[in-house]
Amino acid sequence: MRPDVELRLPVDSAYVSVLRATTVSLAARLDFTLDDIEDLRMAVGEACAMVLPSATEGTDLTCQFFMKSGEVTITITVPSTTADLPEEDGFAWQVLSALTTHADLSTGDGTLAVTMTMNSTVDA
Repeated sequence: MRPDVELRLPVDSAYVSVLRATTVSLAARLDFTLDDIEDLRMAVGEACAMVLPSATEGTDLTCQFFMKSGEVTITITVPSTTADLPEEDGFAWQVLSALTTHADLSTGDGTLAVTMTMNSTVDA
């Protein structure tokens, strides 16, 4: 499935703000509430905090947005030589899980990915 929006950024925490700003803009376009938008912005920041330490230096972080009415799924992927997943009992994972409808960690083919889905609370 092709993403609606795909963004590639250098593996550097300085670019996380660009990703958060893009997330806010796309969520607003889907008519998410201000609270939903803020939760999603924070979740993207936490997801980046989880994957960036394992990323291969000098590579790109890829973020894919899959959008439909009232829902957005975001996959953040980095090249990584580690087979270890970030700890699911860690603070970042707990925050990410609390802020999103669904979250998942995966590794394979030399990548580490966090996928999260957020459903809008409009009309909920």
